[in-house]
Amino acid sequence: MTIKAFGGYTPQLGQQVWVDDSAVIIGDVVIGDDSSVWPHVSIRGDMHWIRIGQRTSIQDNACLHITHASDHNPDGFPLQIGDDVTIGHQAMLHGCTIGNQVLVGMAAIILDGAIIDDNVVIGAGALVPPGKQLESGYLYLGSPVKQIRKLTDQEKAYFKYACQNYVRLKNDYLAEQSST
Repeated sequence: MTIKAFGGYTPQLGQQVWVDDSAVIIGDVVIGDDSSVWPHVSIRGDMHWIRIGQRTSIQDNACLHITHASDHNPDGFPLQIGDDVTIGHQAMLHGCTIGNQVLVGMAAIILDGAIIDDNVVIGAGALVPPGKQLESGYLYLGSPVKQIRKLTDQEKAYFKYACQNYVRLKNDYLAEQSST
Protein backbone atom coordinates (compact mmCIF):
# COMPACT_ATOMS: atom_id res chain seq x y z
CA MET A 1 0.00 0.00 0.00
CA THR A 2 1.09 3.54 -0.60
CA ILE A 3 0.24 5.97 2.17
CA LYS A 4 1.57 9.46 1.50
CA ALA A 5 1.63 12.54 3.68
CA PHE A 6 0.71 15.74 1.86
CA GLY A 7 0.16 19.34 2.95
CA GLY A 8 1.07 18.52 6.54
CA TYR A 9 -1.45 15.66 6.80
CA THR A 10 -0.75 11.95 7.03
CA PRO A 11 -3.60 9.49 6.42
CA GLN A 12 -4.91 7.93 9.64
CA LEU A 13 -6.16 4.35 9.73
CA GLY A 14 -8.41 3.02 12.50
CA GLN A 15 -8.02 -0.35 14.19
CA GLN A 16 -8.12 -3.49 12.07
CA VAL A 17 -8.25 -1.58 8.75
CA TRP A 18 -7.04 -3.55 5.74
CA VAL A 19 -5.53 -1.74 2.75
CA ASP A 20 -4.41 -3.65 -0.33
CA ASP A 21 -0.78 -3.15 -1.41
CA SER A 22 -1.87 -1.56 -4.70
CA ALA A 23 -4.10 1.12 -3.10
CA VAL A 24 -2.98 4.75 -2.76
CA ILE A 25 -4.08 6.98 0.13
CA ILE A 26 -2.86 10.59 0.22
CA GLY A 27 -3.19 13.51 2.64
CA ASP A 28 -6.01 14.42 5.00
CA VAL A 29 -7.77 11.04 5.09
CA VAL A 30 -9.20 9.26 8.14
CA ILE A 31 -10.51 5.69 7.81
CA GLY A 32 -12.61 4.17 10.61
CA ASP A 33 -12.18 0.83 12.38
CA ASP A 34 -12.79 -2.44 10.54
CA SER A 35 -12.94 -0.79 7.10
CA SER A 36 -11.29 -2.16 3.98
CA VAL A 37 -9.63 -0.64 0.91
CA TRP A 38 -9.31 -3.09 -1.96
CA PRO A 39 -6.97 -3.33 -5.00
CA HIS A 40 -6.19 -0.23 -7.06
CA VAL A 41 -8.29 2.19 -5.00
CA SER A 42 -7.23 5.85 -5.05
CA ILE A 43 -8.16 8.05 -2.07
CA ARG A 44 -6.82 11.60 -2.52
CA GLY A 45 -7.28 14.01 0.36
CA ASP A 46 -4.68 16.36 -1.04
CA MET A 47 -6.64 19.64 -1.18
CA HIS A 48 -9.49 18.94 1.27
CA TRP A 49 -10.40 16.24 3.78
CA ILE A 50 -11.85 12.76 3.38
CA ARG A 51 -13.51 10.83 6.21
CA ILE A 52 -14.54 7.19 5.88
CA GLY A 53 -16.58 5.53 8.62
CA GLN A 54 -16.38 2.15 10.32
CA ARG A 55 -17.00 -1.19 8.59
CA THR A 56 -16.97 0.51 5.20
CA SER A 57 -15.69 -1.32 2.13
CA ILE A 58 -14.08 0.60 -0.72
CA GLN A 59 -13.86 -1.93 -3.53
CA ASP A 60 -11.47 -2.42 -6.44
CA ASN A 61 -10.61 0.55 -8.68
CA ALA A 62 -12.79 3.05 -6.81
CA CYS A 63 -11.69 6.69 -7.01
CA LEU A 64 -12.37 8.98 -4.02
CA HIS A 65 -11.55 12.69 -4.28
CA ILE A 66 -12.61 16.17 -3.20
CA THR A 67 -13.08 19.70 -4.56
CA HIS A 68 -10.72 22.31 -3.18
CA ALA A 69 -11.84 25.64 -1.75
CA SER A 70 -11.51 28.56 -4.17
CA ASP A 71 -13.01 31.93 -5.10
CA HIS A 72 -15.63 30.00 -7.10
CA ASN A 73 -16.49 27.72 -4.16
CA PRO A 74 -15.19 29.17 -0.86
CA ASP A 75 -15.81 26.03 1.22
CA GLY A 76 -14.91 23.45 -1.41
CA PHE A 77 -16.42 19.99 -1.09
CA PRO A 78 -14.81 17.44 1.23
CA LEU A 79 -15.77 13.78 0.95
CA GLN A 80 -17.56 12.12 3.84
CA ILE A 81 -18.63 8.47 3.91
CA GLY A 82 -20.56 7.02 6.85
CA ASP A 83 -20.51 3.67 8.63
CA ASP A 84 -21.51 0.34 7.09
CA VAL A 85 -21.18 1.55 3.51
CA THR A 86 -20.25 -0.58 0.50
CA ILE A 87 -18.64 1.32 -2.37
CA GLY A 88 -18.73 -0.90 -5.46
CA HIS A 89 -15.98 -1.60 -7.97
CA GLN A 90 -14.95 1.38 -10.14
CA ALA A 91 -17.24 3.83 -8.34
CA MET A 92 -16.22 7.48 -8.37
CA LEU A 93 -17.10 9.68 -5.39
CA HIS A 94 -16.17 13.34 -5.71
CA GLY A 95 -16.77 15.90 -2.96
CA CYS A 96 -20.02 14.35 -1.75
CA THR A 97 -21.59 13.16 1.49
CA ILE A 98 -22.64 9.52 1.90
CA GLY A 99 -24.72 8.54 4.94
CA ASN A 100 -24.72 5.27 6.89
CA GLN A 101 -25.82 1.92 5.46
CA VAL A 102 -25.53 2.87 1.80
CA LEU A 103 -24.71 0.65 -1.16
CA VAL A 104 -23.06 2.44 -4.08
CA GLY A 105 -23.20 0.18 -7.13
CA MET A 106 -20.35 -0.64 -9.47
CA ALA A 107 -19.18 2.25 -11.68
CA ALA A 108 -21.63 4.70 -10.08
CA ILE A 109 -20.57 8.35 -10.08
CA ILE A 110 -21.53 10.75 -7.28
CA LEU A 111 -20.55 14.37 -7.86
CA ASP A 112 -19.80 17.52 -5.86
CA GLY A 113 -22.21 18.53 -3.14
CA ALA A 114 -24.47 15.51 -3.58
CA ILE A 115 -25.92 14.22 -0.31
CA ILE A 116 -26.90 10.58 0.05
CA ASP A 117 -29.05 10.00 3.14
CA ASP A 118 -28.84 6.81 5.25
CA ASN A 119 -30.27 3.53 3.92
CA VAL A 120 -29.98 4.13 0.18
CA VAL A 121 -29.10 1.83 -2.72
CA ILE A 122 -27.56 3.45 -5.79
CA GLY A 123 -27.53 1.09 -8.77
CA ALA A 124 -24.56 0.21 -10.93
CA GLY A 125 -23.64 2.87 -13.47
CA ALA A 126 -25.82 5.55 -11.87
CA LEU A 127 -24.89 9.23 -12.09
CA VAL A 128 -25.79 11.44 -9.12
CA PRO A 129 -25.53 15.06 -10.35
CA PRO A 130 -23.90 17.86 -8.34
CA GLY A 131 -25.97 19.03 -5.38
CA LYS A 132 -28.60 16.27 -5.66
CA GLN A 133 -29.96 14.79 -2.42
CA LEU A 134 -31.13 11.17 -2.32
CA GLU A 135 -33.81 10.46 0.28
CA SER A 136 -33.44 7.64 2.79
CA GLY A 137 -35.08 4.28 2.14
CA TYR A 138 -35.09 4.18 -1.66
CA LEU A 139 -33.46 2.50 -4.64
CA TYR A 140 -32.03 4.92 -7.22
CA LEU A 141 -31.05 4.04 -10.79
CA GLY A 142 -30.06 5.76 -14.01
CA SER A 143 -28.05 8.58 -15.47
CA PRO A 144 -29.05 11.00 -14.15
CA VAL A 145 -30.27 9.05 -11.14
CA LYS A 146 -33.99 8.71 -10.45
CA GLN A 147 -35.85 7.43 -7.39
CA ILE A 148 -37.29 4.03 -8.39
CA ARG A 149 -39.02 2.57 -5.34
CA LYS A 150 -38.87 2.03 -1.58
CA LEU A 151 -36.36 -0.53 -0.35
CA THR A 152 -37.73 -3.86 0.80
CA ASP A 153 -37.01 -5.22 4.28
CA GLN A 154 -34.76 -7.81 2.65
CA GLU A 155 -32.75 -5.08 0.89
CA LYS A 156 -32.42 -3.13 4.15
CA ALA A 157 -31.14 -6.27 5.90
CA TYR A 158 -28.53 -6.66 3.14
CA PHE A 159 -26.67 -3.55 4.34
CA LYS A 160 -25.62 -5.29 7.56
CA TYR A 161 -24.88 -8.58 5.79
CA ALA A 162 -22.69 -6.93 3.12
CA CYS A 163 -20.67 -4.98 5.67
CA GLN A 164 -20.19 -7.96 7.99
CA ASN A 165 -19.16 -10.10 5.01
CA TYR A 166 -16.43 -7.62 4.07
CA VAL A 167 -15.31 -7.30 7.70
CA ARG A 168 -14.87 -11.11 7.76
CA LEU A 169 -13.03 -11.08 4.43
CA LYS A 170 -10.64 -8.30 5.42
CA ASN A 171 -10.00 -10.14 8.72
CA ASP A 172 -9.02 -13.20 6.67
CA TYR A 173 -6.63 -11.03 4.64
CA LEU A 174 -5.16 -9.51 7.84
CA ALA A 175 -4.70 -12.99 9.36
CA GLU A 176 -3.03 -14.35 6.25
CA GLN A 177 -0.80 -11.28 6.01
CA SER A 178 0.36 -11.65 9.63
CA SER A 179 1.16 -15.35 9.17
CA THR A 180 3.60 -14.73 6.31
